[in-house]
Order: sequence, then C-alpha cells, then structure tokens
Amino acid sequence: MEGLKRIVVRIAYTADDHVSALSPVHRCLCPFLSAASHLYAFAVKFREKLYTWGIFKPTRLAVPVISVGNLTWGGNGKTPMTEFLALLFVEAGISPLILIRGYAGGDETRMLQRHLIDTAIKIGSGPNRGNIAASFLQQYGVMKCNRKSDSTGNVCLFKDCDTFANKLGNEIGVIILDDGMQHWSLSRDLDIVMLNCINLWGNGHMIPRGPLRESLKELRWADLIVLHHADLLGAAHVDRVDFCDHHNFQNKDLNIVQNKLQCLKDEFGNKAIIVLTEKDYERSHTMFSKVEALDVLVLHSTLTILCSGNSKTRLKTMLLNKVIRK
Repeated sequence: MEGLKRIVVRIAYTADDHVSALSPVHRCLCPFLSAASHLYAFAVKFREKLYTWGIFKPTRLAVPVISVGNLTWGGNGKTPMTEFLALLFVEAGISPLILIRGYAGGDETRMLQRHLIDTAIKIGSGPNRGNIAASFLQQYGVMKCNRKSDSTGNVCLFKDCDTFANKLGNEIGVIILDDGMQHWSLSRDLDIVMLNCINLWGNGHMIPRGPLRESLKELRWADLIVLHHADLLGAAHVDRVDFCDHHNFQNKDLNIVQNKLQCLKDEFGNKAIIVLTEKDYERSHTMFSKVEALDVLVLHSTLTILCSGNSKTRLKTMLLNKVIRK
C-alpha cells in the first residue's frame, strides 16, 4: 500500500506534458486515476450544491469562526497558521478554541498542545467538530467581545485596552477551524486559504490524479490567501526519503532510512543527519530513539509574515473586525 501511495504522489506532481517520462507502471495507472478524479470532483461539487440549494444547512456557532484551509493535500502550513492566529487572539485578549480533525494518530493535536500548554488556548479534536465546539462552549461559556475603537477609529488590538482590561478567562471568544475549507457543515466568518509556493497546484488535477482537493475556482470564496514557503522559491538539491503524510513509521522504514544514510556517508565521507518534521516526531519519536547511532533533528515550524510594513497589525485589525461584535 505504501508503494502505491508513493506512485500516486509521483503522478500527482508530474505535469501532463511530462507523463511520458514516467515508468510504465505510472503511465498505466493514469487513466484509472483520471476516472477516479472525475468522480471525486463530481462528489465535491454535488456536496457544495446541497449546501447552496439549502438542502444541507451549516451550523452557526455562538462565536465567530475563522477557517484555515487549503486546496491541495498536505504541507501547506495550516497548523503553523492556526497556532499563529490563536496566539494573536490571546495577545488581543480573546480566548480561542482550535478545532482539529484529529486523524492519523492525532500528531497535530499533540504538537499544538505542547506548543500552547501555558496559554488560555483550548484545543478540540475529532471528526464531528460542530459537536465538539458546542461541548466546549457549554463547558466554558461564550466571551462577549464588544467593539471599542481608539482615537484613530481602529479596533483596540491589545489586552491593555479598556475593552479587554479584565484578566483573560475561560470563556471562548473565537473558534479557529484547522483544515476547514472543505468543512461546509460549519458557518465561517472568515476563510483563510494557504498556498504552498514550492508547488502550487501539482499537475492541476483533482484527487487522486492530482493533489487538488477542490477546483481552483473555489479560491473565490477566500477572504485571505496566504503564500506559504514564500521565502523558499529558489532551486535546491536535497537528499530525501519520502513517505506519505501522517505515515506511521515501522522498522522496515528505518532500514530504508539507514541504507540511505550509509549511501550518503559512502559518497561524501561524512555522517548524515536525519531531519524529521514535528508531526513525524509526534508519531514516531520512540521508533527513531531506538537507533542510537542516528543523529535526529526535529524541524519546528512557526509562521512569520514576510511582507514589509505593518502587515501583522493590518491582519490583526482584519481578524478583530470579524470577531468583535458591532
């Protein structure tokens, strides 16, 4: 199964005019993947229409909802953006609740819990995020955020403003929906879409022929588009061993990694170092700790705004205008 996943990923990031360079196995799979993509695209569009026609109705929660989503599978910076927004709201005196799907062993949930352990940020994990949100709101209550402007007419941004003079309590003032672009069952007040600048659309096809979870036309619903990896657009040569997103590492995978490391040592004469993503570490740190000879580094990702000027303040004002009631 893992081998098939790798083949599908390879096809998904190969442009149509380069398919001829793929192996015969890859090329034989393309027609079947294309047919599956058409079925997937129809199902996504039909589900969207059910909400547009009012047959399905999204749930409106008692507090504003900010969605952080993407158009393609994996590696788009949704979780770092979610953490960034949560800390931004805490800075503004508003207690957030983060809702995560919690699939694949809950690596993202554990990672966020470790990062945010000493904050007022709450994290709910599970497939039915509407019910989880309702449970949290019932348990902790709803924070009423009334609009108050400063002398320039801007919304107050920091805890020392009169609006947020009291100590930040348990009441929830905003919900951040991690991976929420396709989560039509909850109403959102702001949609943020993350795009990976290293490879924006793959080959431009829908899953499984390509990496797109929705049509590019769906970007029209975005209130804010964030370019992830915007400072990594140059060419680079990287030695790597690829596994699927949320892969559960086994001993056989370690053997593959060790063989790769030995090849690199034989070629360059130096001991190589393994770099894991933080999500991989959450799932597999005990596995890699078994091999004492390996030097393992964990890549901790945080979001930094690269735009010049007062971009963070403008973003904060935009968010608070959505959250603080008129």
